[in-house]
Amino acid sequence: MPHPVGGDSSPSHVTTGRPDGTSGMPSLPARRPDEVRALSRLAFDELAGFIGGIGGFQRGPAERAFRAVGWGAKPTELVYTAITNRVYGGLRGATHALGTGADRVLGLRQPTEGRRLSSNPIGSFAIAVLDGLIGDALEEQQSDLAEPMAVRVDGRVVDPEPPVLVQAFPQATPRLVVFVHGLMGTELGWKWFGGPSKESYGDRLARDLGATPVFIRYNTGRHISQNGRSLCELLEQVVAAWPVQVEQIAVVGHSMGGLVSRSACYRGFEDEADWVRRVRHVVSLGTPHMGAPMAQAVHYATAGLCALPETRPLGDFLRRRSGGIRDLRQGSLVDEDWRDCDPDSLGAAACREVPLLECATHHFVAATVTRSPKHPLGRLVGDWLVLEPSASGRSRTRRIPFEVEDGMHLGATNHIALLTHRAV
Repeated sequence: MPHPVGGDSSPSHVTTGRPDGTSGMPSLPARRPDEVRALSRLAFDELAGFIGGIGGFQRGPAERAFRAVGWGAKPTELVYTAITNRVYGGLRGATHALGTGADRVLGLRQPTEGRRLSSNPIGSFAIAVLDGLIGDALEEQQSDLAEPMAVRVDGRVVDPEPPVLVQAFPQATPRLVVFVHGLMGTELGWKWFGGPSKESYGDRLARDLGATPVFIRYNTGRHISQNGRSLCELLEQVVAAWPVQVEQIAVVGHSMGGLVSRSACYRGFEDEADWVRRVRHVVSLGTPHMGAPMAQAVHYATAGLCALPETRPLGDFLRRRSGGIRDLRQGSLVDEDWRDCDPDSLGAAACREVPLLECATHHFVAATVTRSPKHPLGRLVGDWLVLEPSASGRSRTRRIPFEVEDGMHLGATNHIALLTHRAV
């Protein structure tokens, strides 16, 4: 289905990347995005950084050895440092030169040549991974790889404008179900694991309940509170431009998407947004409301690696992880949890508790790889990424006021299976 979207099916927004977290829906671009060229630039920049990282690994043990020998090794150390700096500096310089040459060649292509990667499944997945890892930095650099918050149909951006929505949703109904994917995901993930038929939750809800599924794609490397604000503003525009009067909205979030959904609902309530008054259900599938153990482990491992010269380059690499990944450590939903804070502090304050939307029923699904959540393995690994207590909104020190009857535990299930599981 063709959609009258900006340019060559490219997003009609680029994010402003303001560090104070006040950036909402982005502004119109001044040029056509070229994701292929942006990916080439990033690849050569990362290769140059990798070369520098190898040099760091080599220098760490050498510095320790020279210190152990004492002043007698100073002349040797000076020679060693000069040689290694020249070698690795030359390699980085050559890499940058190759990158500049490749960028110039790609810049000579005709506008009709394939510049978009995000409209096809493989390309969109690659960009989604990059955005999850360093999406906030890409946004700050105004890279074409930084995906904007947008509605997508068949991989294409659908602008929240009346004629565009009419064409993209010819059978629009008053009941919307908004799907928000998780870290390093895209809206295509809701179909990828649906079996041979590729039937998504949205397909079944449209068939069985007459609801209209609306799939969102966004840059998961941004802070959750920033994406929550952008989702709030996007839904306000969609509801205002929807082909028919919107009566009910349900928001379904997988993993990080559940946190973004809760943040958007909170922001909409605070801003008295019109769309929030129509929300009747908020569903979180495997969402780390209390934080994700992997994000917590990386946080502490980074501090340990940075303490030793031999492993400091690896620690510095892990410190580059995006704001979105950092927010998963505690399930942070608001700007106050990260603004003006040391992101690498081991004694970070507890995140702010955000109330649930009173006009909606809040559902949750928590999964474990074991049939029983009380099984030792199930307690230890949960669904491999999120533990059952976190997905249920409870821990020793915190509690999300979910009603027990509005949630469910799904045994013998992994985190990704929650995207299409029939029991859900």
